[in-house]
Amino acid sequence: MASAVTTDVLIVGAGVAGLWLNARLRQAGYSTVLVEHASLGGGQTLKSQGIIHGGTKYALHGALTGASEAIADMPRRWRQALAGTGELDLTGVRVLSEAHYLWSPGTLAGNLSSFFASKAVRGRVDAVKGEQLPPALQHSRFKGKVYRLAELVVDVPSLVARLAELAGPSLLAGQQLAPLYEGQRLAGLVVDGRPIRAQRVVLSAGAGSAALLAALGVVEPAMQRRPLHMVMAKGAALKPLYAHCLGGGPKPRLTVTTHPAADGQWVWYLGGDIAEADGVAREPAAQIAAAQREVGQLLPWLDIHALHWATLRVDRAEPAQSGLVRPDNAFLAEQGTLLVGWPTKLALAPDFADRVFASLERGAITPQQHPPLPEWRRPALGQTPWEQLLP
Repeated sequence: MASAVTTDVLIVGAGVAGLWLNARLRQAGYSTVLVEHASLGGGQTLKSQGIIHGGTKYALHGALTGASEAIADMPRRWRQALAGTGELDLTGVRVLSEAHYLWSPGTLAGNLSSFFASKAVRGRVDAVKGEQLPPALQHSRFKGKVYRLAELVVDVPSLVARLAELAGPSLLAGQQLAPLYEGQRLAGLVVDGRPIRAQRVVLSAGAGSAALLAALGVVEPAMQRRPLHMVMAKGAALKPLYAHCLGGGPKPRLTVTTHPAADGQWVWYLGGDIAEADGVAREPAAQIAAAQREVGQLLPWLDIHALHWATLRVDRAEPAQSGLVRPDNAFLAEQGTLLVGWPTKLALAPDFADRVFASLERGAITPQQHPPLPEWRRPALGQTPWEQLLP
C-alpha cells in the first residue's frame, strides 16, 4: 500500500465545481487533494455551452422566478474573476462573447417587451439592431428583435486549463476509491491503495457521484439525471452567434453558442427546447434533421447542407427533485464529514463553493499543517465534444 497522505479537504470530481472549489480552498490556505478518475472537465463541464447566466432566461414568461434571482449575481462574480480582481484570478481565460442575446424571429409579445423595459430587468436587457447585432444576424434578410443580456460566454477549455493551473500539486488521477473509516467516522478515502485522510470529503463528481454514494452506503441525497440531445454544426459559412431564440414558451426555442475548433473554423452548439423532451426521444439522424429545419427557418440565407452535423447526448446530474424539475441553486448536503453536492449549472460554481465554505465554518474546519503532497499522476485535460465528433 502507498504511503498515507493527510489533507484538509479531499474533493472527488474535477469538473468546474470541484476545480473552482479546490482553487478557492487553496487560496484560503487549506490543503486539498482533488481526485479525478477520467479527465479534467470531461464529464458535463466541457459539454456545457459556457454561458454565465444572470437569470433572464428563466423569466421568459414575463416574471422573475426563484431561479432567475438565485443566479442574478453570477455574471458580476465571474467578470471580476476574469479580470483578476475577484475571488479567483481567471486572467487568461478566453471570453467568447461579452454578451448573450435574446432573439425573436418575429414580433415579441407586447407583455414580454414591456417586461424587458421594466425596472425588474433594467440593466440586464437592452435592445440592439444594425451593427450591434451578432455577426450571424447581420444580414439583409434578417427580421426580428434582438435584446442584449448582461451575461457572458466563456471558452470552457481555457477555463478548465486555468483552474488546473490554480490546483498546483493537488490534482490526482485515481481509479479505485474506497471509504476510509476510523470507527464509524468517514476519515477519508483510499485512492488506488493510498489512504488519504481529510477533515472533510466533498463529492462533486456530477453523474459519477451516484456510484460513489452507493459505495459509501449513502442513500441521501438522491441524484436525478435530466437528459439532453445537443446538436453541433461546423463550417466555414458560420459566424459567431450567442443567443436564445424565443419561441413563445417559457423555454428558449433554440440556444446557440459558437466555439472555436482547432482547425480555425467555428462550431455552433445548439441546445434549448430542441435538445430537451422531443429531442431526447429522437435518434441522431432525426435530431439533426430537426435542427436543420429550425436553422433553415430562422436563418434562410445559410446553406445548412454545407455544414458538418453531429449530435451529443448529455445527462445533467442534479439533486433529485419532484417531477425532474431543474433546481434553482447550487446544492450541498452534509452527512457528517461527507459533503455531497451539484452546482446544477456551470455559472453556479461560485455558489457551490460558498456553500462548502459555509459548511466548513459551521464545523469549525480550519487549515492545518500537513506534509507536502507527493508527486503523483495528474489527470489530463478533457476534450470538447466537437473536437471528438466533428471532422
